[in-house]
Amino acid sequence: MAIFRPFKAIRPTRDKANLVASRSYLSYSDETLKEKLEHNPFTFLHIINPDYKDKIKLKGVEKFKAVKEKFNKFKEAGFLITEPSESFYVYQQIHGNHSFEGIIGATAVDDYLNGNIKKHEHTLTAREEMFKSYLDTTGFNAEPVLLCHKENTTITAIIQQYKGTRAEYEFTTTNKVVHKLWLVNNTDDIDTITNAFATIDNLYIADGHHRSASSALLSETSNKENSQYFMSFLIDENQLNIINFNRLVKHTNGLNPSELITEIGKSFTVTKKGNTTYSPTLTDEISMYLNEEWHSLIAIASTVKQDCVSKLDPAILSNNILAPILNITDEKTDKNIVFEAGTTPLSEIKNKVDSKEFEVAFILKPIPINALKEVADNNLSMPPKSTYIEPKLRSGLIIYPLD
Repeated sequence: MAIFRPFKAIRPTRDKANLVASRSYLSYSDETLKEKLEHNPFTFLHIINPDYKDKIKLKGVEKFKAVKEKFNKFKEAGFLITEPSESFYVYQQIHGNHSFEGIIGATAVDDYLNGNIKKHEHTLTAREEMFKSYLDTTGFNAEPVLLCHKENTTITAIIQQYKGTRAEYEFTTTNKVVHKLWLVNNTDDIDTITNAFATIDNLYIADGHHRSASSALLSETSNKENSQYFMSFLIDENQLNIINFNRLVKHTNGLNPSELITEIGKSFTVTKKGNTTYSPTLTDEISMYLNEEWHSLIAIASTVKQDCVSKLDPAILSNNILAPILNITDEKTDKNIVFEAGTTPLSEIKNKVDSKEFEVAFILKPIPINALKEVADNNLSMPPKSTYIEPKLRSGLIIYPLD
């Protein structure tokens, strides 16, 4: 069973929600970040960049203490309020043709530790420790972990019920994404949500592996009740938009185009597709752009191991081309490979190769949710940068207090 409970959130006042909520600060260029900080006094970016005007930047715990101080100033100024009663939050995000709907609440660290919350990525110990220190020092978490679950008619029904009422927040951000949020503070509805999730055996981390791991670390050293839970956004797995990550490589390891194709042909059936952009659709198919021409690469069956990780397209590419032919053995650290989310148009990728910024590009298919779950169910990890999963959530819209 999944333990899911309401909490007293700290959140922006209704009139400032659109101004406070921000994307992850890592997603902004330096120029855009500076513009946001200088022209929007309410953005949550001020809290996580309290020293942006200082010539000498703070680091580590000193930086985290300044974050907490700025956070408290936002509360004192009335930009942020504390919910008077424990609540869940129905949240909807509309992005293009996709509508993502789910519930924000607190999930139990115990479920993460006992395997009821399943993961599909390795986490880095240093990042876990850093974020644990951040949580411990600041006393809040401002971005929920994205968890998915199997379809549940009771949960769907209560979300639809609240969607028929006036939203507490409703705004559109500059990237043309619509955000809506409803408060669920009715005790009967809270019980309905809690009991519905109790019937679900497993939750799967879609985004937020390090945040989950860091919360688990914090729970070991903190005796505060809220530290035994972490904020999450629970969504029907069928609503996730799983996008591929493509690979752009800066060299061909000394091989000319003909030689590279010959080497690839030992493990793949290679078919030329001309100059028109070509996306893979077939089983075990990858597309390649090389020397101003697109190619279809279909892995020869005998070269593909059938365990749940090795049969994924990123692993097929790594095991048969990147490592043995291009000598890229550690995709996490090798500076000769760049990952481009499938949201980047193929025409743009083509231009990057034509300009010789890169020598070759490999286009992969999105990985289906069942394949992701199979990896998690077997306690294994996906290859690096296998998925780009939407929705991407905003920081500061709902804040989970740890103090």
